[in-house]
Amino acid sequence: MGRQPQKPGNKGSLKWIQKAVNDRPDLLDLAIKKALILPASANIEWVSPLKNDEYAEYRDGAFLKRLGVELKRRPLKDFWPAQGPQWDALGRIDGKAYFLVEAKAHVAEIISSSQAKSPASISLIGKSLDDTRAFLKLSPHVDLTKGFYQYANRLAHLYLLRELNEIPAYLVFVYFVNDPTHIPTIRDEWNGALKLMHAILGTHRHKFSRYVIDIFINIDKLKN
Repeated sequence: MGRQPQKPGNKGSLKWIQKAVNDRPDLLDLAIKKALILPASANIEWVSPLKNDEYAEYRDGAFLKRLGVELKRRPLKDFWPAQGPQWDALGRIDGKAYFLVEAKAHVAEIISSSQAKSPASISLIGKSLDDTRAFLKLSPHVDLTKGFYQYANRLAHLYLLRELNEIPAYLVFVYFVNDPTHIPTIRDEWNGALKLMHAILGTHRHKFSRYVIDIFINIDKLKN
């Protein structure tokens, strides 16, 4: 159930992350290595979304299995309810680093709110977000289940892996620039939107800042 096959994308972030991973992984690799100051020889293996795997995206326990990760100290089920984040891409470096990728092609995609319905799910999500907030010392006055919920819950999963389970995980936010298939977004628009988001959440700088990176890829480099 955690494996979600996808049709070949014809527009927006679905199209471009599929193309980046399958046709131009060098663009992702170079940007990640530069941001994290990794050696050029580091080999990033992308395990999702792959053309020979129905471009499947993964969530819940399936994303951990796909990465080859086991949470021995704090299991996922005790931290987040089922139907959790569905990762746009997943990568790894020989057990030394794990990359959880969220891709966006226009500014409106960064806005989201929790859709949890059951009291148990709402309670578990709230506690895990509060724990993440306390650890990272984020803004104490913002409801993390609204507005920028997706960004917050991705940070929560980084907290689960890296702090609670000592897994060398990284969050990679990929922002596509000048997407002609949907809503073209220039770099300055991304910069403004992200600056506002970080100001509201208090995420400009925190304990895990060095494990969270932003990558901007111009669509022109993916067209060929």
